[in-house]
Amino acid sequence: MNERLLLQLEVDQLNAAYAAALDEKRFDAWPAFFLPDARYTVQARENFDRGLPLALIDLESQGMMKDRVYGITQTIFHAPYYTRHVLSPAQVLGEEGGRVRAQAHYAVFRTKPGDASEVYNVGRYIDEIVRTTEGLRFASRRCVYDSEMVLNSLIYPI
Repeated sequence: MNERLLLQLEVDQLNAAYAAALDEKRFDAWPAFFLPDARYTVQARENFDRGLPLALIDLESQGMMKDRVYGITQTIFHAPYYTRHVLSPAQVLGEEGGRVRAQAHYAVFRTKPGDASEVYNVGRYIDEIVRTTEGLRFASRRCVYDSEMVLNSLIYPI
């Protein structure tokens, strides 16, 4: 099989597993998709396009992600809801020095029990991915959202 096509499939499988973990509320599994010193950022498109650093969430390590999971699962009280991630196939932008640059588009829907589903967040992932002995892991995941309004508060990872 063509190496580029195989890499495309691996990145798509990483994204699919990532989305499934979040949609199934397996939040303890979320930090394992990242390297120990990885960065996870959720940023408005307006700030990204202007090169401004302000972000809703900016986690600088897997440890900070684990703290976020603790907050989500142990301390934050909110009305329950489900999420569903719908992802485009990834676009592999390049590979250099063992790092793969890729992006994919996403739409996250939120459903409160007994209520209609609504669009929660829409945007694109901009990723740096590294191959490890356990498979592909994110060195960096930037969620650049197009939505000008974020419904209520952003609790779960995008």
